[in-house]
Amino acid sequence: MFAVHREREQPIFSARAHVFQIDPATKRNWLPASKHAVTVSFFYDAGRSVYRIISVGGTKAIINSTITPNMTFTKTSQKFGQWADSRANTVYGLGFSTEQQLQQFAEQFKEVKEAARLAREKSQERFELANPALNIAAPELSQDLSEERHPPPLLAVDGPGEEKLFRSQSAEVELTVEKERVKKMLSEGSMCEMNMEAELFTLQDSNAKLGEALQEATGGVERWRTQLAEYQEETERLREQVAELEAQLGPPAAGPAVGDELSRSVEELEALLSTRDQEICNLQSKKTDVGELEKEREDAEQRLQDLESQNLDLEHRVQTAEETLASSREEQSRARAEVRRAIDVLDVKICDLSDLRRSLEQLIDK
Repeated sequence: MFAVHREREQPIFSARAHVFQIDPATKRNWLPASKHAVTVSFFYDAGRSVYRIISVGGTKAIINSTITPNMTFTKTSQKFGQWADSRANTVYGLGFSTEQQLQQFAEQFKEVKEAARLAREKSQERFELANPALNIAAPELSQDLSEERHPPPLLAVDGPGEEKLFRSQSAEVELTVEKERVKKMLSEGSMCEMNMEAELFTLQDSNAKLGEALQEATGGVERWRTQLAEYQEETERLREQVAELEAQLGPPAAGPAVGDELSRSVEELEALLSTRDQEICNLQSKKTDVGELEKEREDAEQRLQDLESQNLDLEHRVQTAEETLASSREEQSRARAEVRRAIDVLDVKICDLSDLRRSLEQLIDK
């Protein structure tokens, strides 16, 4: 089925990013779906008027998400974004190499979502035109729905426990609002923690790459130092040979052929000496690259330490929110117990009123 859809779908936009999925067990941590950056593309199925986001890693699809008008792509950091897919029962996350790529993907997601909304509205209009009987029955259905939304008011029974009951109900409403607020705070804390974990994963990957590059650069420096020492020894040897040749040249009594040969030898040795000096300068200039790699590695380690401290802070905030939620639940349980006691008192009062009514009816009948 996937291959059939791919044949009739047309790509709209493509980008490369690291793909993550939410952990189905905890719903808080990110799980990497690809070891490296992969191609993530928007596709349009003209036959079904459906837009999808597809990414293939190896021989399997790591993203196969159909875009609906109620989806939202959220940028949680400068290089990371996510969206929820209720059909796939998961949350997808994308880590880009630059902020510009993230912005382009977000704008394309917004445009495709709007196109999906227009396509759905057109299909609904065609369905309504093909079924005119549904429009005739619409007023009655809306009237029934309005009656269901606005049920008749309940009759209140006056009694001494009414005020306590209303107070308990208001307390229960306040506890419900507080519970929703705590849930929202917990979800925001979990979302921040997921973003921090994704950025932490990216920084760890960058730190590992910097470590490998630093090791390679260190090995290169050792090789360059060895080559530099060899070149310096060879340069000294060549200079000694030049000095010996100049000493052997002596007075101009020697033949002109011998002088020409010595001059050519001296020129060749000087050319070789200048080449070696140029190579030495190049090796010395490469030493600065190692210093830059060291600095980048130190910056990455510092950012990693900052993220770990922020993660600890978030864990503390989540723990505090959980304690607040537990106390709210205890207060709600106490409020429910008070409401139950009030209901029991009302039942007793209603029974007393019923007995009094029967007694009055008996007196009237007599």
